[in-house]
Amino acid sequence: QVQLVESGGGLVQAGGSLRLSCAASGRTFSGYAMGWFRQAAGKERDFVAAISGGGDNTDYADSVKGRFTISRDNAKNTMYLQMNNLKPEDTAVYYCTASQTNRGATRRIYNYPYWGQGTQVTVSS
Repeated sequence: QVQLVESGGGLVQAGGSLRLSCAASGRTFSGYAMGWFRQAAGKERDFVAAISGGGDNTDYADSVKGRFTISRDNAKNTMYLQMNNLKPEDTAVYYCTASQTNRGATRRIYNYPYWGQGTQVTVSS
C-alpha cells in the first residue's frame, strides 16, 4: 500500500521558517515527479512547487518563488519543502503528492494520483 506522510507543519510567526518532509512508503518514486500543493480554508487546492524525478528540475508558484525550496533524497524516498520568510497568506494545509507517470516537474494536479493526508501550516502576523 502506497503511503505519503507529511511532517514538519506548525505555527510560526511571519518571517519565520519551517521545513516540511514527505516520506513515501509502499513503492519508490525515484525517477518520478513529486510536488507540494496547499489548500487554505474555503479555497481550492493550489500548486506550490514540483521537482523532477532526478531532482535536477524544479518549478515554483510565483507566490513562493525565492522563499521556498523543494528538494528530494531518492535514497530515502523522501521529499522536502524549506519555507523561509513565511507570510500569513502562506497559511494552509500542505499536501505532498507523487506521480507514477511524469518524470519532469509538473504543476498539473491531474498528473498526481498519490497524496498525503496533509500538514497544517499557520503563520501569524
